[in-house]
Amino acid sequence: MIVKKYKSEVVSVENPVSDIRTVTLRALEKAYKYNPGQFLHLALDEFDPARPWPESRCFSMQSSPDMETIKITFAAKGKFTARMAGELVPGKVIYVKLPYGDIFAIEHNTRKSVFIAGGTGITPFLSLFTSPAFAVYQNPKFYFGVRNPSHHLYKADLEKAHIINPSFSLTLLNEEKDGRLDIQKILRENGVSAVYFISGPPVMIKNFKSCLADNGVPAENIRTDDWE
Repeated sequence: MIVKKYKSEVVSVENPVSDIRTVTLRALEKAYKYNPGQFLHLALDEFDPARPWPESRCFSMQSSPDMETIKITFAAKGKFTARMAGELVPGKVIYVKLPYGDIFAIEHNTRKSVFIAGGTGITPFLSLFTSPAFAVYQNPKFYFGVRNPSHHLYKADLEKAHIINPSFSLTLLNEEKDGRLDIQKILRENGVSAVYFISGPPVMIKNFKSCLADNGVPAENIRTDDWE
């Protein structure tokens, strides 16, 4: 799929908890085209076709590709995302460049798929879970860890996923009460033949990937969303 630049308008900005914002974008000139699990580059400064692409950051698209709008979720932790928190308001016009990434595009076994996410790492999975394409997966399992219940912002999307695929199974962990996701336990429950998709903080991705590889999961069965 060809990467294109899209002039976009901020439709809404939700701030459900203090450190997290969800932004909805609408394309102004041509419809967005991307596949589940892909990500975009978002620029805040004005784009001039005669000049290089301005400073930007990568964000997973959490919307299903059949939607007209795109949602992204971010935490204001650095200089650029702090600018985003201050500047992205309804009506603001920005440019995004997409699509990038192939986490679900590479052929894989849809009969034994395990999805693992920590916090906002859920976002690339949601674009698949809420897409009609999710219906082909057989008994997909999702292990999701959140800091506390206030950070579980995705109930409606996960309910939609279960409607699209009734065999969808969710294991939700509240870190304050249940502790963090245990990759050894997940591996024992699903075995080395499953395909594991991992998304979350870089340290989590690195540790989980190493554990799976060290315990005999083939490299082609470990897929990570670690473009950062």
